[in-house]
Amino acid sequence: METIIPAVILLGMLILVHELGHFFVAKKSGVGVKKFSLGFGPKIIGKKIGETEYLISLVPLGGYVKLEGEEPDEAVTDPERSFSNKPVSKRLAIVSAGPIFNLLFSVAILAIVFMTGVKVPSDSTVVGNVKKGFPAEVSGLNKGDTIIEIDGKKVDTWHQMAEIIHKKPNTELIFKIKKVGGAVVDLKITPKAETVKDVFGKNQDIGLIGIEPMIILERYNPVIAIAKGFERTWDIIYLTFWAIEKLIIGDISSKNIGGPILIFQKAGEFANEGFLPYVSFAALISINLGILNLLPIPVLDGGHIFFFLIEIIRKKPVSIRAREIAQQVGIFILVSLMLFAFYNDIMRFFEQ
Repeated sequence: METIIPAVILLGMLILVHELGHFFVAKKSGVGVKKFSLGFGPKIIGKKIGETEYLISLVPLGGYVKLEGEEPDEAVTDPERSFSNKPVSKRLAIVSAGPIFNLLFSVAILAIVFMTGVKVPSDSTVVGNVKKGFPAEVSGLNKGDTIIEIDGKKVDTWHQMAEIIHKKPNTELIFKIKKVGGAVVDLKITPKAETVKDVFGKNQDIGLIGIEPMIILERYNPVIAIAKGFERTWDIIYLTFWAIEKLIIGDISSKNIGGPILIFQKAGEFANEGFLPYVSFAALISINLGILNLLPIPVLDGGHIFFFLIEIIRKKPVSIRAREIAQQVGIFILVSLMLFAFYNDIMRFFEQ
């Protein structure tokens, strides 16, 4: 239950945001909305307000907005409010709104996180935690000490220092240290060789001395927080597409693909860690949901966007028959991906 409730709240929130995007832009564009549903399948509860029936449905893995005249051959009561009769620019805006709302929701969440305060590793060379049994502890390096030089080379940032250490496994280095009390001393430290996996899942040997940076709390005013929200959202979007590329060419294992079970598990874990980790995870999933829906796969928003772009170029809609065939292919691709993700989730569960 501790895992299910946070996951249901998270998915429900993200689905609501996505469908509200379609709903608001459809209303603004003068398109009738017949149904607004959280979830798929049989109706659990529902209430009709005005022209729209609002539903909560059985399967909580998505949602939908049913528009007036959504299908070109559909009988409509008011042609002026038919989706299919609207200019392609308005149809494109309505379909794009769901993913865009997910991305903007991520920006809003992350802006709140930045205003509340985020704990981040300092880029200074002040030592935070010192791991027991590692060369740093054995040599007398302590928490709060500042590393000034390594083998005569001045280091100003944690990145500079780590780069030197990583390249020197099993090689004695002379560290110039400013101790907490102000004294400056030299320590001989030999980085321990460790085999780690890089971002591609490949093994590489690096040197480690067993230290971590200081963790600091940073808070930002609303303007800077919003700017950082956009910046962090863009970074995650870039990394997501980068990961997709690496999955396609095989640099990242397809075993890393996760599905709803993994989301449920992680949502529970982050909820237990506190509010900020939980909402940060929500922002990550919101971005992934937005990107997934923008992929040019028929039945997803990206597939519809692709057809509308073709319509703009050709000056006429894609034929109903071509769309039907493409949708069948899209359903096959989507179901295959979901089954594969479920398989990975199940195998990951049994390997724990």
